[in-house]
Amino acid sequence: MNSDRPNILWICSDQQRFDTLGCYGNAFVRTPNIDRLAQGGVLFEYAYSQSTICTPSRSSFLTGRYPRTTACRDNGRSIPEHEVLVTKLLADAGYTCGLSGKLHVSACHPSICKAREPRIDDGYHEFHWSHHPPQHWPTNEYHHWLRGRGAAYGVREFADSPYVRLGMPAEHHQTTYCAEMAINFIEANAGRGQPWLFSVNFFDPHHPFDPPEEFLERYRAVLDDIPLPRFRPGELDDKPPWQKRAHTGNKEYPFERMSERDHRWLRAAYWAMCDLIDVQVGRMLEALERTGQIDDTIVIYMSDHGEMLGDHGIYLKGPHFYEPAVHVPLIVSWPGKVAPRRSSALVELVDLAPTLLDMCGLDIHPGMQGASVWPLLRGDQPVDRHRDDVYAEFYRGDRPGDPAPHTTMVRTNRYKLTVAHGRGIGELYDLENDPGESYNLWADPRYAGVKMDMLIRMTDRMAYTCDPLPPKRAPW
Repeated sequence: MNSDRPNILWICSDQQRFDTLGCYGNAFVRTPNIDRLAQGGVLFEYAYSQSTICTPSRSSFLTGRYPRTTACRDNGRSIPEHEVLVTKLLADAGYTCGLSGKLHVSACHPSICKAREPRIDDGYHEFHWSHHPPQHWPTNEYHHWLRGRGAAYGVREFADSPYVRLGMPAEHHQTTYCAEMAINFIEANAGRGQPWLFSVNFFDPHHPFDPPEEFLERYRAVLDDIPLPRFRPGELDDKPPWQKRAHTGNKEYPFERMSERDHRWLRAAYWAMCDLIDVQVGRMLEALERTGQIDDTIVIYMSDHGEMLGDHGIYLKGPHFYEPAVHVPLIVSWPGKVAPRRSSALVELVDLAPTLLDMCGLDIHPGMQGASVWPLLRGDQPVDRHRDDVYAEFYRGDRPGDPAPHTTMVRTNRYKLTVAHGRGIGELYDLENDPGESYNLWADPRYAGVKMDMLIRMTDRMAYTCDPLPPKRAPW
């Protein structure tokens, strides 16, 4: 490549918690390709999403701004046209940008979005949109791809558990489609001398849990060894009431009506979806190597937020900031430029946009609120230092007293605090003594000083979500 700027392959899964990869300590999954990527780059052990749901998180890491700042506080909201995605900034700097799969920075429910998710000037020149596998839109390109292969989309029941489905075979899977669009783009841009960015946005391992049968079946032999969800009976008694409702009122995945075998099969299905992602990541990395672009390409692997997966008696996501919901995988590789190692630094996904601009030698946009980790990646600062804390938001209700709470979280290396605003309740965990977050210390008088310190820290973080734009131009 003649350009002095790197290519960027930005891989983002949907709803993938941090402990679903071999490189993060999972002994059941088969993720050799992502593990190899981690061995050649920096694996962040403590990376956190700014929201536990899709649109706020994606709007945040694509703009480098917090959900409250972007106004994308919830799913079903659309990013304002004045917001600037990092892909737009890179396109303006000469990058050819492409996407396959999901974007979801705007409202795109079929009830209001009849054709395709609305777009702002996002910088993508090539846009292979497929929000999710079922065909709710005529512009879902995954279904055009299936028709070209003589296939039709469908899922089947799984005899061993009613909470798991058998999805499309791997060769016709939406995950495979997303990867093939990326491979086509990688091959088309080889040797052009112009830098490129491609966003691969898999829908998996988002629910419903429906991996290809051939990927699920290998877990049958180890099913009895799969650990059950971490849940201590009675642990929700001193926690916010919506967690109890999520435990007892989830119609899709009713925890208390599910057998131990159901829990294990559902976990196996989720992991099988991650295994398929790994196969497709391997194909994309092979395309980079085959076309001679691997050394000139930044590769990022991450997810937008996590999944409770039955831990604490809860499936899916919501105003819960437990580690499975907000702690995500993050791996950054750039051969010869990023020294391979593991980082124990606290990082936020909002840091990614300024990091990419920094790595590409471009000015960081003045509206960005994230902090570049490029100094850590290139070895100019300690591998364990970046932030003193991480911050996340969940804004579902619009007014005090709405059934859904406004909840925010701040986490340091040792403690985690969540506050349900306007409710007078919250959670406090000592992660050193209770890494499983089972015992809520919010009302424990022994932790009153810690709680006060964390509340002050939270108010500081909330204050600093104030929009830095427009920039100051004069003293008065």
